[in-house]
Amino acid sequence: MITPIHEDYLKTIYTLQEDKERVSTNELAERLGVSAPSATSMVQKLAELKMLEYEPYRGVRLTLRGEKVALRVIRLHRLVELYLAEALGLPWNQVHEEAEKLEHVLSEILEERISAALGHPTIDPHGDPIPDRSLCIEQPQGQPLTEIEAGRWVKIIRVLTMDNERLSYLGSLGLYPNTQIRLLEKAPFNGPLTFEVGGDHYSIASEMADRILVKELKDINL
Repeated sequence: MITPIHEDYLKTIYTLQEDKERVSTNELAERLGVSAPSATSMVQKLAELKMLEYEPYRGVRLTLRGEKVALRVIRLHRLVELYLAEALGLPWNQVHEEAEKLEHVLSEILEERISAALGHPTIDPHGDPIPDRSLCIEQPQGQPLTEIEAGRWVKIIRVLTMDNERLSYLGSLGLYPNTQIRLLEKAPFNGPLTFEVGGDHYSIASEMADRILVKELKDINL
């Protein structure tokens, strides 16, 4: 039987696996906030359940079976996030923690009702893609704001953080997915970036800007 803990591991492995072929148990342990021996023990159990492939010192990789479980949990999580934000008005920096609790208990009936009520959405409040009913997922194509030339207009497509304080701060600046902004200035040596949004000018640290994925709007560059 697949438990909520199993689902958390599979979901986390899938997320970490987006940028690499295999995920180390140390990396997995750090992300989940558990000890390395605990992560290794759980990985071995999931390997016995044919949810992943595990080779000592080489890390883990999800099987197709494990990937399907992970994508279903991700679908439920991101649907709940969007429902909490749009239907209940919960701030985008609070929906992640609540969705973590609900993703394991949502029935298929509620899943479909929520999806239909939201118009079968493809992204959550942070711009993360929502797998469809068949568990297919389309990753948004964008580049970090730090890679954009000064003077360019861009549209925010994804914000890569679940940290409550970071999201609260970015939200206070209006930096939500689908927002159009113009990058005004990039300070040298990884200094702050200054941009325009809604007629106002703000600056953020390069480290923060690196978490904002954007798509360049070439037709309105100045």
